[in-house]
Amino acid sequence: MTDSSVDPQANHDRFVREVRAGGLVWGLQSDHGWAVCESVEYEETDVYVFWSTAEQAAIHCTDDWAGYTPASLELDLFIDTWLAGMSEDGVLVGTNWDAELEGLEVEPSDLAEELLIEEYEEEDDDGPQDDDRGRP
Repeated sequence: MTDSSVDPQANHDRFVREVRAGGLVWGLQSDHGWAVCESVEYEETDVYVFWSTAEQAAIHCTDDWAGYTPASLELDLFIDTWLAGMSEDGVLVGTNWDAELEGLEVEPSDLAEELLIEEYEEEDDDGPQDDDRGRP
């Protein structure tokens, strides 16, 4: 069973939450590389699709991607290397796409910012902080 919602934004938000919590990003890999598809929003633009769990990724190992298997990437590597390179290459990221391969297409730099902001927000939630003058 999958947790995919019919709401692409909700699926994306869940991707950010679960990836931050688990520290892994899941894609589909074969001997020929990583699964990629064409953007439905932008002509001549590729989208690399990633999921927050291995189970969600595995659902998509059918049809054109039957020869692929779920593969994980450490979150730090994903942000520092993958998203930076994808941004330079002008490709997009699909997050937690549903069984029909529908979902948000996001800029890699925007996703990196969301993943990093989430990290800072969690740190800020630890309670009030004192500044130099002893004020919270």
